[in-house]
Amino acid sequence: MDKQILDSIRVDRPAPPHVPKGRVVDLGFAMGGVPNDLVDPYEPFEWLNGPDIPRLLYNMPAERMHGAVSGMGNGNWVVTHYDDIDRVYTDNEHFSNKGAAEFQRLIGETFRSIPLGVDPPEHGKYRMYLMPYFSPARISRDLEPRIRAVVVGMIEAIAAKGEVDMAWDFARVYPVRIFMGLMGFPAEMFEQFLAWEWDILHANSLEKTQAALRGVLAFLRGFIAEKEKTPDEHLVSSIVHGKIEGRAPTEEEKIGMVWFLWLGGLDTVAATISQMFRRMALQPSIQTMLRGHPELINGAVEEFLRTQPILSSARSATKDFEWHGVQIKKGDVFSCLNPAGNFDATKFANPREFDPTRKGNRHFTFIAGVHACLGAHLARRELRLLLEEWFKRIPEFQVKPGADTTVFPGLLSIRNLPLVWS
Repeated sequence: MDKQILDSIRVDRPAPPHVPKGRVVDLGFAMGGVPNDLVDPYEPFEWLNGPDIPRLLYNMPAERMHGAVSGMGNGNWVVTHYDDIDRVYTDNEHFSNKGAAEFQRLIGETFRSIPLGVDPPEHGKYRMYLMPYFSPARISRDLEPRIRAVVVGMIEAIAAKGEVDMAWDFARVYPVRIFMGLMGFPAEMFEQFLAWEWDILHANSLEKTQAALRGVLAFLRGFIAEKEKTPDEHLVSSIVHGKIEGRAPTEEEKIGMVWFLWLGGLDTVAATISQMFRRMALQPSIQTMLRGHPELINGAVEEFLRTQPILSSARSATKDFEWHGVQIKKGDVFSCLNPAGNFDATKFANPREFDPTRKGNRHFTFIAGVHACLGAHLARRELRLLLEEWFKRIPEFQVKPGADTTVFPGLLSIRNLPLVWS
């Protein structure tokens, strides 16, 4: 059956000469841009990690992305099995993250997105520079009280109303309020930030993307200059006034780090929350389980993350080599399809089952290797505190009758999710 599905997505499009013809497919449907209305919206990708599927496929989508950003203008390899995804993320000798998320190149900027777009060994000094601000101990000591206060205030503001647009009015707001407070950004920039971020990641218009990039980079450079003159206790100021291996960061390092944190801090957790509450509304047994057994919330957070892999990350080959009997060329781009790897039956028993007691839940939602998500501990804490406080105050909820429940299984996710309760 898997082979039949594979045959249906094979395409006859010109690929690089070293790519075997039978491996050329159109996997655009698996990249989060095609909506569905399934309770488990990632189910359509399950077959891609099957034993009969070639370990390397070559994606030639009908619609091209911005080649200057993605590196995928001429197609890319796609890995869909857990062990192969793990190798791409962790084998720094053969796979590079250099140049990742450098949308700024679309307007002629040359600074790097730090630390994401920097390879080892140089990557390590930047990771070490930023990691203390996102450590579990720092989050518990400095951030958890504020996170809890924000989420309690937001929940109590809607509890008596009996309804909320969970995607637009809650998920879109809650993690961004935390992020802006952490960075020290002015609260009045909230809507402008989200508008810029949408145009950079989702507008599908080069003109809009370039305008948003100019806007946000002008703001960030001005904000950095302000913090250079008037330091405060927030993260941007700490970055500006810190020391990297005993020296002050350069101007390009400052904007590279602040830009990367800005780009990564705005909508990944929001998308996760929206999908998390959609799943609970459509599968109320999860609500019942967590309401009655709050000790399962930590495990539930990991299952929500595993079953809702928002991003599929890319790498590029650093050299020519052979893998799974296929010739790889230096510069070839690899996309790790986390929505397939996170459900690989060789690593996760009953992978489509939502099981908050699952042990050894080593999913790829936060990527893996040296480029694992810098904000993973913060994201987990935000999700855990949200569930803890929500179930204390909100009874069983469901999707508002007649509301659209389609979802983009990826970063686009859900724009509106009206929920109601008695």
